Formats: sequence, C-alpha cells, structure tokens
Amino acid sequence: MSELRTDRLLLRRWQESDLEPWAAMNADPEVREHLGELLTREQSDATVALMRAAFDERGFGWWALEARETGEFLGRAGLDRVDEGMPFSGVDIGWRLRRAAWGHGYATEAALACLAFGFETLGLSEVVASTTVDNVRSQAVMRRIGMTRDPADDFEDPTVPEGPLRRCVLYRAAAHAPTPGGSCG
Repeated sequence: MSELRTDRLLLRRWQESDLEPWAAMNADPEVREHLGELLTREQSDATVALMRAAFDERGFGWWALEARETGEFLGRAGLDRVDEGMPFSGVDIGWRLRRAAWGHGYATEAALACLAFGFETLGLSEVVASTTVDNVRSQAVMRRIGMTRDPADDFEDPTVPEGPLRRCVLYRAAAHAPTPGGSCG
C-alpha cells in the first residue's frame, strides 16, 4: 500500500519536494533533541534514499506525512523493522514532526493509522516503539495509542555513545489490544 489517509493526514511515498523541509527538520536542534547529532543536507537526503529503498523492498516503512487540507509537509511516520543488534526484535512504529506541527495531535493520528495498517494489513501480532527516557512527548503518544511499557524491557541503545540518549524505554502494542481509533485506507 503506497499511502494511508486519516481525517487530516496523508501518509505517502517520499517526493523530491520533501527533501528540503526534511533537511530543515534534521538541522533543527529541538527536533533532533532525542535523536543525536544534526544532519547535513547530504546526510538528510541519504536518509530519504534509504527509506525509499526499504519501502520498495518490503512494501512498508516510513511515509512522508502531509496535511491533507494544505499539502504541507509535516514530517514522517511509519513502521520499520527493528535494527539488528537491539535487545528486542519486531516491527517498530515511529514518527517525527516539524516543530510547527507539534501539539496538534498529528503524531497520534498518524501512529493510529500506522498501527491499524500493521495489524490489519501486515498481520503483525505486535508492534514496538522505543525512545529515550527523557522523551516524554513521544512516550505520551505511545500511551495515547494504547501501547504499554514494562520497565523490565527498558534498555541501553547499543548504537548510541554513552550519554543521555543511550537510556531508552520500550513500549508494546499487541494486535488483540483495541486501538483507540484510526484507519488505513
């Protein structure tokens, strides 16, 4: 499926016009606060190429997130396989929005559509999400979409150097658990 729609959002394949606003997001210290170093334009463009290739390979991945009413690029949301070497496995759900899009419920709306797609279309039995211990905004989205956390699953990200971004929390959602709404279509 190449796109998902919600009342306010379009989750779609990446376009050339997304490269500039995506690069601006990746150069924004507030957006990157829980993600690590700022990215150059070249590094940012390379992430889009990787996301496109992964999507082509598996038929799901990170969608570009657009406001349906205005066509404005808001960020990304989607599902991805957990990287090898992590202390857990499965399919990860995530989102990243431009600062101007924060606080409008877009992350929750997009995440609900992604969860529905994962369970109903991909037939996943579970979806996971992780973030840094201090990323309370993303953890709030995880709770709003019905995910739960067992502190025994918290971990140190082996791909991150020692420091505040290494300690992470893990949330889970099972397919049989009802999601608070959302649709994929």
